[in-house]
Amino acid sequence: MSFALRKSGPKPAPPRIEPASIFAIASGKGGVGKTWLSTTLATCFAQQGKRTLLIDGDLGCANVDVQLGIAPETDLAAVVAGWVELDDAVTPVNGGAGVDGGFDVLPGRSGSGALAELPKDDAAQLAAGLTTLAMQYDIVLIDLAAGIDANVMRLARAADRAVIVANDEPTSMTDAYAFIKVLRGYAPSVAPWIAVNMADTRVAGRRTYEALARASQTFLGFRPPLAGIIMRDSKVREAIRTQKTLPSIYPDAQAAIDAAAIADAMLRGGAIAEAG
Repeated sequence: MSFALRKSGPKPAPPRIEPASIFAIASGKGGVGKTWLSTTLATCFAQQGKRTLLIDGDLGCANVDVQLGIAPETDLAAVVAGWVELDDAVTPVNGGAGVDGGFDVLPGRSGSGALAELPKDDAAQLAAGLTTLAMQYDIVLIDLAAGIDANVMRLARAADRAVIVANDEPTSMTDAYAFIKVLRGYAPSVAPWIAVNMADTRVAGRRTYEALARASQTFLGFRPPLAGIIMRDSKVREAIRTQKTLPSIYPDAQAAIDAAAIADAMLRGGAIAEAG
């Protein structure tokens, strides 16, 4: 099976000096806002003039296209099946990467088990193809499937850093720690950060982070940095319902401001200060 790129295409990329920064957006369990954060961060980066690609790495329960209100002509499942090449599956959002506020999406397909059932070598080849495609961009975000399945971790290994999204639910915290532990063993070069979502207060968000950080320090010997805390915000549900990204319709919403702070930290290459 081959996941080659097109030798020529309609979207020539400008010459690059440095490779793109690749971030995996992960969670131990579903329902914590991982895909929402992925689409929101893509918008934040695009608004800062960064050529951004968002990859829906969950072919089984993909929903990036639904949250963005787009109807892609093809997707990663078609790439895996060998019907199209990676470049052909890229779908522009708001004009696409390079346009003010626009970015590109490599969509998945809901209801397909292709990624979960992909043989080990093919999954590794897909990850390598995504890394090559990333050379056309400044920022690449991989919205991973929830959990710690082997192919999820193979895609995570293609990233420079992983932002693990969690909230204060005990199952979320337990599963987030499990992801950090497996990532540490499977891909030790991928630096994990923690993003706390849907916090009722800053203090509560800090408490959630500290619990995960202490567990990692105690049992794994390191303390993952805090990427940021996102406050619970009713505007998030409104944005998802209208299939728009929060910064594009409610730029002054607290959750949009919090997500933008995480994007800034990711661009700086360092997480936010842990005090305050």
